[in-house]
Amino acid sequence: MSTSIIPDLASYEVWFLTGSQDLYGEETLRQVAEQSQQIARELGDAADVPVTIVWKPVLKDSESIRRLALEANSADNVVGVIAWMHTFSPAKMWIRGLDELRKPLLHLHTQANVALPWSEIDFDFMNLNQAAHGDREFGYIQTRMGVSRKTVVGHVSNPAVTAQVGAWSRAASGWHAMRFLKLARFGDNMRNVAVTEGDKTEAEIRFGLSVNTWGVNELVEAVDAAADSDVDALVAEYEDLYSVVPELRRGGDRHESLRYGARIELGLRSFLEAGGFSAFTTNFEDLGALRQLPGLGVQRLMADGYGFGAEGDWKTAVLVRAAKVMGAGLPGGASLMEDYTYDLQPGNELILGAHMLEVCPSLTTSKPSLEIHALGIGGKDDPVRLVFDTDAGPGVVVAMSDMRDRFRLVANVVEVVPLPEPLPNLPVARAVWKPAPNFATSAAAWLTAGAAHHTVMSTAVSIDVFEDFSEMAKTELLVIDEDTTLREFSKQVRWNQAYYRLAQGL
Repeated sequence: MSTSIIPDLASYEVWFLTGSQDLYGEETLRQVAEQSQQIARELGDAADVPVTIVWKPVLKDSESIRRLALEANSADNVVGVIAWMHTFSPAKMWIRGLDELRKPLLHLHTQANVALPWSEIDFDFMNLNQAAHGDREFGYIQTRMGVSRKTVVGHVSNPAVTAQVGAWSRAASGWHAMRFLKLARFGDNMRNVAVTEGDKTEAEIRFGLSVNTWGVNELVEAVDAAADSDVDALVAEYEDLYSVVPELRRGGDRHESLRYGARIELGLRSFLEAGGFSAFTTNFEDLGALRQLPGLGVQRLMADGYGFGAEGDWKTAVLVRAAKVMGAGLPGGASLMEDYTYDLQPGNELILGAHMLEVCPSLTTSKPSLEIHALGIGGKDDPVRLVFDTDAGPGVVVAMSDMRDRFRLVANVVEVVPLPEPLPNLPVARAVWKPAPNFATSAAAWLTAGAAHHTVMSTAVSIDVFEDFSEMAKTELLVIDEDTTLREFSKQVRWNQAYYRLAQGL
């Protein structure tokens, strides 16, 4: 019954634009077209570029550039454009098109050949192969106009180049998903908590996403409407996929709790599908007539690509959804995460992260255990949940905070490590990680930035994808990684305060 809403990124298009002009004659323009098609094909064939690269005819005048920009804007499956100035394309002809363009832009500074054929070079060759000249003209006009873009330098046969283009295209896909995102909040934020609050109107202006609230008992109606036959089928799926503890199995004395957990999943799924939602929140302080805090259903919906935030934290739900799309097809996963407690042994400090119930099983390749345990908050029946350890490997944790005059992303590069010791008495899914550059610097920088305690943990995409994403979203990003020092990080926080206020104008 699980239905993934993670898109196949190959269904998204990135248009490949080539700039030239009529000055060079038809023969040169024919070669420009052939060579630019070859570059586009190489990009499209690269294993680390997940989107479909679509070549467009060579652009030679202002009006055709403007019209193509408008066409890209209106095409819902186009997530971005790549531009390359094969020859010298006078940049004033790009002004109107760049002014109209609303899709993410990557400037590819490349050329048709890798090595120069030194003994064969004549001036016809120079006229044809002058991207070193033309791209500088294009770079000037982008900077002059303040155009946000990613610049990638090198030949497309270089894996470092295609890796950068691939990361950018994943970020563009995540940004595209955010622009169309609808989020359902079941209830409000946890009472008296500051960081989970946020300006939902500003979020729609800045990001395009829609955040609205529904009463929990509207969800209860969908839960109660789940057919017994569907519950039977879903319980059978649970028993096939997970190591279900005996008390929850058919005939077990707590099997009805598992059936109710299945009803919650069915109700949530039907509500979200009917409303076209791709993200949602719950709040343990506002459960209405629900008999359990949603745990298992939330975990499985996240695994299918839905964004989720606990305690009404819609900003984290948005990040989880974006990370799901950006990591489509890659090993690893993305989930709501929360820093809970520390191991402060000097030189080997670790962070233990988890949540009450809702950590996504996409973070593990092991077979989760489906269990039931008491929950000391919420005042409801004991909830069912999946318990597992997150796979070891590189990752990143990212938080979004509303800083009153802007949204701020803070990202920490981390290394997820195996559990130093078993956790037999911790009945939730969990992760243990070592933050870069070290625990003290990481934690102090996080606190200095005012970053949230809820995060998205991604073990699928790296920090460069989030950097490209923040550039597309025109949203502040503070990165904590191997090169971070608290002195320089604190300066960056102060400089950013001035920059973003000036950038917004008076």
